[in-house]
Amino acid sequence: MTKDKQGDFFKHSFKSKLRENLALTVYNSGFQKCESSYRWGPAVRDHYLIHLVISGKGTYSVSGHTYFLSRGDMFLATESDLVTYTADDENPWEYCWVGFNGTEARRLLSLTPLSRSNPVMHTDESDIEKMQNALMDIYRCTGTTISDELKMIGMLYMFLSMLSEQSQKEQKFHLSVADSYVESACRFIKFNYSHDIDVSDIAKYVGISRSYLYRLFIKVTGISPAEYLSRFRINQACALIRSSQLTMKEISASVGIADQLYFSRVFKKQKGVPPSEYIHSVNQLKK
Repeated sequence: MTKDKQGDFFKHSFKSKLRENLALTVYNSGFQKCESSYRWGPAVRDHYLIHLVISGKGTYSVSGHTYFLSRGDMFLATESDLVTYTADDENPWEYCWVGFNGTEARRLLSLTPLSRSNPVMHTDESDIEKMQNALMDIYRCTGTTISDELKMIGMLYMFLSMLSEQSQKEQKFHLSVADSYVESACRFIKFNYSHDIDVSDIAKYVGISRSYLYRLFIKVTGISPAEYLSRFRINQACALIRSSQLTMKEISASVGIADQLYFSRVFKKQKGVPPSEYIHSVNQLKK
């Protein structure tokens, strides 16, 4: 365990000498208030390393990208990646960290928002203190005995579980956004299907691109927006056939399809029979 202090700057850290082939093990842990322009790297790690920025600012460079980070940001260094992180000149950062590895490390990390392709995440202000305490709990358990080692691993599991919860929150948020867009699109279809609308009109109303609308519909409903519109129109046409005396031309126009031949093709595709056969079956039931 090292404790270095120089004026207002300090570093408290622990490095484990026990690196057995375990499912998960803590390699190092600590916290540091950096000097102006303090830099680590460019260099590589032989383990995974997660930093949480507590205050100040700095940059993190990896895989040709440079990220400008501040309070609440986390950054991940994965084994064998060339990384550099540098404290800001005027407002150098303070951060805490944990380094770890093990046979289960990659799988557990995949359950969090952090990855090699997404090495940076932001923690909401309401969660920063909780994340900081979780990392500091790992540091507070540091020691050289087997008991210390087990306590550190236990606290590391707790920290990773908190990151996993963040990932689940993000997934729910994205799903709720998808649901919201699709619900808005379905509502537009419900009140406008009788007009000459298409997928471009729906996307314009919702405020997103056609391609994004398509992906959201597939995710939420399992079908494309064009297919949803066709099904809705034909279902409305069937309702009119059962409850009105309108002609087929009038029914086709009533559901927003001016071309009667096209209407017949769409109807047969959706219901498996042409409109005339469907009308016949409805009339037979009425007798």
